[in-house]
Amino acid sequence: MRKFIMVIDDSATVRKIIETCLGREGYLVQGFPDGVEAMRWLTLPEAQIPDLILLDIGLPKMDGYEVARRLKARPQFAHTVIVMLSRRDGVIDRLKGRLAGAKDYIPKPFKTQEIIAVIDSHLRAPASSASN
Repeated sequence: MRKFIMVIDDSATVRKIIETCLGREGYLVQGFPDGVEAMRWLTLPEAQIPDLILLDIGLPKMDGYEVARRLKARPQFAHTVIVMLSRRDGVIDRLKGRLAGAKDYIPKPFKTQEIIAVIDSHLRAPASSASN
């Protein structure tokens, strides 16, 4: 079963780069320009629960922190890993991301290898450690 990743970033260029590189890695990828549209899509019957969400902090309408908080408040997203993307790379930004429910933080600009490494570390980790 292919892992499903959502990319929520207001930059069409960033979404395209990430969608292309993750598609090549064998992931199923769906991109959204903002959190409101992504949240709306997740309420549809055909929507799949993402294994991981790459979430830009500086989104229009609803920022990434708010999107993360709303997702983490719903039980069906309890196992969804959230990774924040941001041009801001301060300690406070990282802490706010953690408090909102993010497991990781990738500063922009990033290299596609960094994105793949972070995603692989969360989604391709051995399952045996979860049972211990």
